[in-house]
Amino acid sequence: MRDHLNELESKTIYILREVRVQFKNPAFLCSFGKDSVTMLYIAKKAFGEIPFPVVHLDTGFKFPEMYAYRDRLQKELGFKLIIARNEDASKKGMGPEKGHFECCNSLKTDNLKQVIAKYGFDAFILGIRRDEHGIRAKERYFSPRDNDFKWKTSRMSRKEGTDSGLESLQDSEMSGWDLYASVYKDSSHVRIHPLLHWSEIDVWSYIKRNNIKVNPMYFAKEGKRFRSLGCMPCTAPMESNASTVEEIIKELEETQVEERHGRLSTKEHNMEKLRSLGYM
Repeated sequence: MRDHLNELESKTIYILREVRVQFKNPAFLCSFGKDSVTMLYIAKKAFGEIPFPVVHLDTGFKFPEMYAYRDRLQKELGFKLIIARNEDASKKGMGPEKGHFECCNSLKTDNLKQVIAKYGFDAFILGIRRDEHGIRAKERYFSPRDNDFKWKTSRMSRKEGTDSGLESLQDSEMSGWDLYASVYKDSSHVRIHPLLHWSEIDVWSYIKRNNIKVNPMYFAKEGKRFRSLGCMPCTAPMESNASTVEEIIKELEETQVEERHGRLSTKEHNMEKLRSLGYM
């Protein structure tokens, strides 16, 4: 008998296999947080290996523990790792002191544009979830971006110039049909979100079941732990005594605190504008 986690995993594997069929040069875009790491483990289960390159957009402001964990995981899973930095922006002194909006846009979004120009990726697989943030809740599993990195929702069928028969297959994703538009005209790339239907507790429950080793920063130390991981200037720990996966799940079942509570409030306020410019 199938259970909830099996159903979630099955749908995610189906989407990942669609990516392999439909795109010529896809890549994982990985923060090495709990969600994207869970996605990598599911990909390995689906294919027997990590079949696409893993891209890390390195701002230069990550926690040292995040870099150490990334390198350990790469050795463990054996994927091809591409560490991408916007060197021009870094040389010009771009950082949080220039403004957090400007910093994110330059060191992440512009960085991603450089990655596409260099490697020619036509799709990126991300570990975002609908319940993580109100703006991300608007996303679709297959989400095209135009040449300006804006969300492009229109779709053309494979037969040039004809209507697809559905005004938007993206809308069908939300109606329970499980139809995924993956062929788009005039898009710079498509973003795929295989964990969109998962919740935070789902992810931790899957981590528990599969004994996935996540970044130790998630576990409480001296009464504090990180619930969401980002750059050092934008991320703060929360008060917590949850030092095991089981304790984290119990804490999440009881808390009313939002997942990204520890993220810088000005950045969260600007999330919609950042994403309109191509932010993840």
